[in-house]
Parts: sequence; structure tokens; C-alpha cells
Amino acid sequence: MVSGMSEPIGRPAAERGALGGRLSVILAGISGCLFLTMSTSSSYTATQPDFFDAVERFQPYGVGWGLVAAPIVATVVGLCALRWWPYLLLLAGLLAVPPLLSELAGVNYPIGVTIVCTAGYPLAIIGVLACAQGLAGSAMGWASALTGLTLGARLFGVGLGQVRWGAVLSDDLIRWHTVLVGVGLVGLVPVVWGHARGDRAAAGGGAAGAWSWPRLRLIVAGTLATCVVIPLSLLTTQRLADLLGVTWSALYRHGSAEMAVIGAITLVVVGILAAVAGPWSLTTALTAATIQVAVVAPVSLAVMALVGSDPTRLLGALAGVALGMVAAGNRWRFPLAGALAVSTAMILFIAYVATTGLPEKLAEQRSLIPALLILVAITAAATAVVGATAPVLATRGALPAALGPLAGILAEGGLQTIEGTYRQGNLQEPVYHNPVYHTTTSAVLLLVAGAAIGGVGVARQLAVRRAERQHTEQIRREAAAAERERLARPIHDGVLQVLALVQRQGSELGGEGGKLAALAGEQEVALRSLLTGGTTTRRGASEDLRTPLLALASPAIEVSAPAGPVVLAALAVTELTAAVRAALDNVRQHAGPGARAWVLVEDEQDGVRVTVRDDGVGFGPERLDEATEAGRLGVAQSMRGRIADSGGTTTIHSNPGEGTEVEFWVPRKPPAGR
Repeated sequence: MVSGMSEPIGRPAAERGALGGRLSVILAGISGCLFLTMSTSSSYTATQPDFFDAVERFQPYGVGWGLVAAPIVATVVGLCALRWWPYLLLLAGLLAVPPLLSELAGVNYPIGVTIVCTAGYPLAIIGVLACAQGLAGSAMGWASALTGLTLGARLFGVGLGQVRWGAVLSDDLIRWHTVLVGVGLVGLVPVVWGHARGDRAAAGGGAAGAWSWPRLRLIVAGTLATCVVIPLSLLTTQRLADLLGVTWSALYRHGSAEMAVIGAITLVVVGILAAVAGPWSLTTALTAATIQVAVVAPVSLAVMALVGSDPTRLLGALAGVALGMVAAGNRWRFPLAGALAVSTAMILFIAYVATTGLPEKLAEQRSLIPALLILVAITAAATAVVGATAPVLATRGALPAALGPLAGILAEGGLQTIEGTYRQGNLQEPVYHNPVYHTTTSAVLLLVAGAAIGGVGVARQLAVRRAERQHTEQIRREAAAAERERLARPIHDGVLQVLALVQRQGSELGGEGGKLAALAGEQEVALRSLLTGGTTTRRGASEDLRTPLLALASPAIEVSAPAGPVVLAALAVTELTAAVRAALDNVRQHAGPGARAWVLVEDEQDGVRVTVRDDGVGFGPERLDEATEAGRLGVAQSMRGRIADSGGTTTIHSNPGEGTEVEFWVPRKPPAGR
């Protein structure tokens, strides 16, 4: 090898190192999603998978408070330690080992171990979302795909566990759990080794700092959202009946109504907390929660219809997740996610109509193709919609809080609320079959989620354009300031010194010299103000144009103005008055001895028109071009330039021997930025 060519031809070493580090981060995020897949693949499936069960009234006592406290503590730790997300995922993986050993060898652990292991689920979600947030700056496509995978992996876990009657642990499921935990822990090794100092990009906070108020309010909102279960657990049936003004027996006989009220309270409280976290957090959390509630009925129906078709079911769920990740990682993620949601809603409406309002027929008759289509479509739509929110949240450091505790608790409240609709006549249907009868509810929620993610995309585009305009304006201002500084040096060394000399020596001459000195002093002040970017006119103020123009009247100048005030923006009055002065100066200098001038002010509906006319010698049409080429810019800058800056127009008419007419028109409303 030639000396100095130790690196092979191709990408630079630094770029290859960054690419390798990015791949290890992506691998770690996928590993964290494997833990989520395990947590939602039911071991004992005599009822609905845990991920789809509507949250029951939880009234803890004794060690039951530990089951409440562990997820809350895990959420607080996770939101405060986003920078250390590789270790959060490692801890989540280690907490998955005791349940796995219990499945493999039937090991029984103390209740304390069980309580601690419940912290693994929130740690895994927050860790994966923090991983995606760290990727957003360099690989937004992968960040969005990983964000969508946090829901897609759980849906795949539901399909993996499937519904079986009886509390019998499947050997196949045990093998799956072993592979998921083992591969997940191995996949975390490179990123844990390479991120010993954490991932600063994952912490968020921006220029204000990782512990600024925008970051702290996300932690507070996420923590309080997980704590909502505590006061609601103390809301007994009697207290709720008193609150609603009904009898205890009436509320007790209608358990679904009681649950719906609890869910509605949850939605309101957590919605307020999401609003405190920020408008983007509120919008995206509601969108993610809506799509999570929407998947309950169709996925439950598809899983029941595909019982016994393990390869087909798993391949369908995997295809849906992959399709959703591709849509979320695409630059057209917002329209694609909306289109998938709307298309899936149409599929559900068609399935409902085709089964004459009894979609459970698909499960009873084991309708393979319709069930597979529903499974692929709903999994893809859910993954894409959740993933599309990543660009909006990641740049604000809100991804883990908004799509973690806030969206999760909102989804639980939504599931509790719609449970009140699961009825047939006067009887409530069994929980296991509830979702099957309400595919139309899911279809409507899918339409809502599709519209919501489309609205988020439009709002983000408008925000990006506004930021670009502000950035462009900032660049323009900086360029103008730099140009003023460049011009200030020669003007300070030349023109300003001459004006100062005229002012000083003219005042000693007396008579006309004193007037010349005063005029030189005024021009020196005006020129210094121009060079420093200052102005004596207050932005946003209004003035009467007649006052400065009537002051220009003299024996040789006649000014005609309306009887009432002619109100314009103060800046426009200043510029228009200066332009009229420049026009009258041209009359004195070029119109000839004895020439008279007339100034006419016309107050129109949409602007003001000022005409300066003289009876002097006039000039030919080529005169202005010749003056500009010779460097005499009085007309170009003192008149046309000033009026153009105010959004107006300047028109000049003149012929030799016929005098000159200059017409200025300025709009009533000043242009943007003035």
C-alpha cells in the first residue's frame, strides 16, 4: 500500500464513522421495539390481548399501590434521562428477563420483582422515542419510521400472541419471546458501548438548554398524565353518583356508563395537560391516541379470523408494519399517512356492509383474504400516522412525552369512553366480542385520524414557510446593516467632515453663510441617522400629510390640500414629504428663473396622490437617462426610490417649453415589513 493511503477510496473516514454510528442507533431502536412486541404478545389469551383491553376501574390497596407507582417512577426517570436512552432500553430488556424465565422454567418471584418488571414497558416506549428524537437531526426518515414502529411493533405482538381459549402457554410463543429478548439485548450492545456519554441530541431543549421551561413542562405534563389513575381510583361509585346527581344503584347497574364517565374525565384532564405541553403536543397526542383506539376493533376481528393461520397472520402483520414504516419514512409522509387511514376506513365500511352489519361473520367463517386485507391495512395506517408526527415533535424535543405518556393515557381514556357503546339492546356484550360489533366506530375514528394528520402536515408546512420568510428577512436586514457599515466609512471620512466644516465656518460668516451652516447641520444629522439605520419616525404611527406639505408654501409655491386630515402611516408621510421637497428643489434648480410651482394633494379611497407641477422650461424624455448615467441620482433615489419603498409609484411628464409634472401615489396601507 502506498504511504499515506491507509484509508480505502470512497467515503471519508469521519463520514463512514458517522454512518456506522447511525446504523447502531437504528439497530438499537429496533431492538427496543422487540421488547414492546414481547410485552403485547399475550402469554395467556383467554381474553383480549392486554394492549386492547379497556382499562378497568383500578382501586389499589396494599402492594397494589406498587403496580401504580412503578410505571409512574419509570416515566419520570425516562423523561428526565432522555440523553441516556441506550441505558433505558437496556434496563427495559433486563426487566423482560424475569417474566421470560418464568415462562421457560416456571420460576415464581416475590411480588416486588413483579412490581419492578412493570416499569419495563414505559421505559421501552420512552427509550425508543428518545432514540428517534436523536436521529431526527441527521436521518428524519429513519426517525419517523422508528416512531411508527413503536405502535407497529405492538400490533405485531398482538398478532404474534393470537387468541386461544384457556390459560395455556404456547411453546411457540415461548420460543418467540426468547428470540425477541435475546436479539434485543444483543442489538443494544454496540450503541451502549458507543454512547458512554449519552446522546445529547435525544435530550431536546434546543438552544434554550436541556432543562429550560419548554423541556420541564413536557416532563411535568407526562408525569401528571400517568398520575391521573391515582385520583380516579379514589373516585368510588358512590362519589361518582353524587357527582352526577344519580343514585348509587342506577350507576352500579350500568357499569359501562360508569366506565365511560371515568374515560371522559381522563380525556379532559390529560387533554389539558397536553395543552400545557404545547399546541403541537396536544394535536399530535390526540391524533396518536385516536389511531390507537381505532385499531382495536379491526385488528381484534382480523386476529380472530386468522386463528390457526400462523404464517399468514404473522406475514400480514409484518407486511403492514413494513408498509407503514415506508410511508412514515417518506418525504410525503403526511399525505401518505392520511391516504392509508382513509383507505382503511373505506375497507372497514365495505366489510360492514358486505356482512350485513355483522362483521363477526369474518371470524366465524375464517374468511382468510378479507381478514388479511384488514390486518395489513390497519397495521400500515396506524404505523404511518404515528410515524408522521415525528418531524413535528422531534424538533421541539417533545416526541417521548407527547407520544409516550400523553398519547398512551389519552388512548386508555378513549377506550374507556367508547366502552359505553358496546351494547346489544339492554344487555352489554361480553368484553371479548365488544370490538367486533363496532368496526364502523373504528372506521369513523380512522377518518378523524386521517384528517388530523393531514391538518398537522399543512400546519407544519405553513410554519416552515413562515420560518423561512423570517430567516430571509433576517438575512436581508443583516445585509443592509453590513452595507451601511461599508458605506459609513468613506462617507464619514469625506461627506460628513465637509458638512461639519461648512457648518462651523458658515456660522462665522453670518447672513447667507449662517443659513448654509444651519442647512449643513440638518443634513449632517440626517445622514448620520441614515448610516446608523435610525429614524425619527415611530413605526406604526400615523400623521396628517397636510401639515408638512402646507409648510412648503411660499410666494413661488402654492399648496392645495383637502379641508380634512389626510392621514397616512408616519413613515409614508416622511418619505412622501421628502420626495415633494426633492421635486421642488429640481424646480428651483432647473425650471428657470421666475418659475412657479403648484402642489396638489388628493385623498383617494385606497391611497394618496400628490402632484407637483411647474411652468418652467421643461426637458426632453432622454434627460432622465442621461442624468442617471452621469451619476446624478436625484430623481432615481430622492423621488422614485422613496415612493417605491412606500409601495407607491412615481410618474413624470415633461416637454421642452411646457413645464414639468411629477405625480406621486402612495397606498393607504403600507407594504409588509414597514
